[in-house]
Amino acid sequence: MRKKNVVLTDVPVTGYAAEGKALAKIDGKVIFIEGGVMPGDVVDVRLSKNKKDWAEGKATTIHTYSPDRVEPFCEHFGLCGGCKWQMMPYSLQLQYKQQQVQDHLSRIGRMPLPEMNPILGSELTEKYRNKLEFTFSNKAYLTTEEIAAAGDGEIMQRSALGFHVPRLFDKVLDINTCYLQDEPTNLIRNTIKEYALANNLPFYDIRNHEGWLRNLVIRVLRTGEVMVNLVLHHESKEERIALLDHLLAKVPSITTLLYTFNPKKNDSIFDLEPKVYFGKGYAEERLEDFTFKIGPKSFFQTNTHQGERLYQVTRDFAGLTGNEVVYDLYCGTGSIGIFVSRMAKKVIGIELIKEAIDDAIENADRNDVKNAQFYAGDVIDICDDAFFAAHGAPDVIITDPPRAGMHEKLVQKLLEIAAPKIVYVSCNPATQARDLALLHEKYTVEKIQPVDMFPHTHHIENVVLLKRRDTDLTS
Repeated sequence: MRKKNVVLTDVPVTGYAAEGKALAKIDGKVIFIEGGVMPGDVVDVRLSKNKKDWAEGKATTIHTYSPDRVEPFCEHFGLCGGCKWQMMPYSLQLQYKQQQVQDHLSRIGRMPLPEMNPILGSELTEKYRNKLEFTFSNKAYLTTEEIAAAGDGEIMQRSALGFHVPRLFDKVLDINTCYLQDEPTNLIRNTIKEYALANNLPFYDIRNHEGWLRNLVIRVLRTGEVMVNLVLHHESKEERIALLDHLLAKVPSITTLLYTFNPKKNDSIFDLEPKVYFGKGYAEERLEDFTFKIGPKSFFQTNTHQGERLYQVTRDFAGLTGNEVVYDLYCGTGSIGIFVSRMAKKVIGIELIKEAIDDAIENADRNDVKNAQFYAGDVIDICDDAFFAAHGAPDVIITDPPRAGMHEKLVQKLLEIAAPKIVYVSCNPATQARDLALLHEKYTVEKIQPVDMFPHTHHIENVVLLKRRDTDLTS
């Protein structure tokens, strides 16, 4: 069984593992499976890795479908890298996500845990994202059937505007209809693609770093605002103006239209300056009665409805009475800190990226929040005795780190600060569990609340309330 190019036949899928891979066991050996399968399926698996105790591979044939399976709603299912769980009823998705959080916290955290609150599912399971980014490519991903049906010349000339195919950096799947975001997203994308093809505008070649059209970023917000940023490799003024004017004429609901030149080899635009072609250059979104400015480079929760619920859980876990000093770590553009500000005595937000802090200060001003202050820098460097003397030691710390979790030095800093409460918001329960195990030196886990931000994917957010052991939270 440890030989290469092994195909396992008639494998019963029994569960899910990390990163949304399906799970099977054969004679005690764990098999991780990709390819749109779910528990209850019986499949053939071609192995790509084959170790003594585990293996992984991709399903090549599904012999028996799970009785729970439902029909995927998207024509691109199985090829596109998103929405991999469309074949599973949403109620079942939530069960597996809840179990994922439980498994990570118990197996990695290895600490006493309270009973977990039931996961908060998303009311919207389609068109729930407020932001999508599409990629232009002069080499579309083609299926085996498309290659067989097309001539070599046609294959070489096929262009695409869509999403990168997983593990194929130079192949983009051309998207007809995407259900992740509400209209006018599909109208915008298809309008640009059709115009570009009709006028022979060159799509980008990521291998040779040639071409003109690179990326398309669309924000559709529940305020009704629509912000579009078209990323181009270089200036071509006449073609640019003609394309942008055509887009505005065909999609008059666009409220802000920007363009950005990116001559670099990578797609990141955070060190570039978007230029305003039409509108005010930013959009606004609302959480409860708070208004937040969102620029073309701003971070904002991509599921507005569930982001609001996530922040409500965070505020509830903080248990604020109006007398607390709250430190908001990894505060970004200040959304969580501003959201809890009315219940706090003072909010201190800290974020490494200065541009985000600038946005946080502006967002606080927009919402007439007078008791929040924001500082750019590393928490480890900023939070010294002099800082605490000037601003007060925290009664509550809210931390919302990236997927990698908190640096061990920051965890040690939190143990040193020893605030009575920590509310840990995480988009990766595995790294959250690792950090909780380190914090267990002084803290116990009081509450756990999973929140589903991304239906039809394996991703899950989780909020944990930690109490310092010598603190009575009922007082």
